[in-house]
Amino acid sequence: MTKNETKTNISYILLLVNILIVILVSSNLRSPITSVSPVLSDIKTTLGLSSLQISMLTSIPLFMFATCSVLVSRFSHKLSINRLLLYSLIILSFGLFLRVMGSLSTLFLGSVFIGLGICIGNVVTPGYVKNNFPKQIGLMTGIFAVSMNISAALASGFSINIGKWTGFGWRGSLGIWLVISLLAIIVVIIEMIFNKNKLQEVKSSISSSDFNMFRSSQAWNISIFMGLQSLFYYCIMAWLPAFLTDHQMNAESSGWVLFVIQITMLPVTFGAPIIAQKMKNQKAMIVFICSLLLISTLMFAFLKSEWIYVNAVFIGLSNGLSFSLAILFFSLRTKSSANAIKISGMAQSVGYLIAAFGPPVFGKLHDWDPTWKTSFYFLSFAVIVMLYFGIKAGGNKFVED
Repeated sequence: MTKNETKTNISYILLLVNILIVILVSSNLRSPITSVSPVLSDIKTTLGLSSLQISMLTSIPLFMFATCSVLVSRFSHKLSINRLLLYSLIILSFGLFLRVMGSLSTLFLGSVFIGLGICIGNVVTPGYVKNNFPKQIGLMTGIFAVSMNISAALASGFSINIGKWTGFGWRGSLGIWLVISLLAIIVVIIEMIFNKNKLQEVKSSISSSDFNMFRSSQAWNISIFMGLQSLFYYCIMAWLPAFLTDHQMNAESSGWVLFVIQITMLPVTFGAPIIAQKMKNQKAMIVFICSLLLISTLMFAFLKSEWIYVNAVFIGLSNGLSFSLAILFFSLRTKSSANAIKISGMAQSVGYLIAAFGPPVFGKLHDWDPTWKTSFYFLSFAVIVMLYFGIKAGGNKFVED
């Protein structure tokens, strides 16, 4: 084998490792959160939690995303993207371990570390994609989103059964995802060992931008769109099992409704970024997304659990499209990987601050109106606002313009 052939083979191996990193990192960015909802009643019973404490299990990671995303993007130039990914996975693994230790304090402290670890991964991964796959941004964004939603679907659909299979109950349901995070750590370390020169190039490319995202109207459009689509998603993930329980569905069946939502996301999260990247603008796609979301909220308000699996498909399609578009905008609406990380930081900071208030407000409205109608009217209003900012974000305009 010649020297050139050896280099070519190494390049192919590193390409596969790069793809594997995108898949494994993204697999850790939702499953630690979606695995919680189906076992909330078990956690509540075991630890004696109040309704507010239960809702905070979902909101704590979102508040971490909101408060730390901008900080991560601001300090990203001090470290290579790969090193940041490694730190995010180590922090996440520590949080996953703490969360299942069995006490109230470790449950919430673990949630804080999980939120911080996911926050770093959320912010940095779009920059990793733009650096390593500059000509395949749509394709790799699709792979990123599909991997995230497959793991999220498995986490919600099998959460209760995993607890039974492991014999550890809700601790087994939540702790099993530590295996995936440890595997991702190993793959990132492998790339760091065999790709040192490239890491230096990535690091230097990140340090070249001093653009202030908070002065960009387009950056605000993307951020608010990101926040409102996340608010809808996390309200559904946090409260749909309780809503269905009120309408005579058991916990395991409600977990499978969440599973259907996640599985329905898969084809659209893969295909949408590829199609959207080729479109002149994404305004028509935004209108379609928000129309489906609005239909979904009205179905919940008036049909309750009737046609629930049809509604689950509507949510999966619309949320899958909205999420993949939001992530694509980070790369599609910027001119450099440095600014891709910056808009990722801003959008996820502002966006998840908006989203973090979703589950508590949704739950409080249910306390005020036990029929759940007011809660879903709240989501309908959020969708209408999301339509306005989504159309602006879908315009063919860079954040730097």
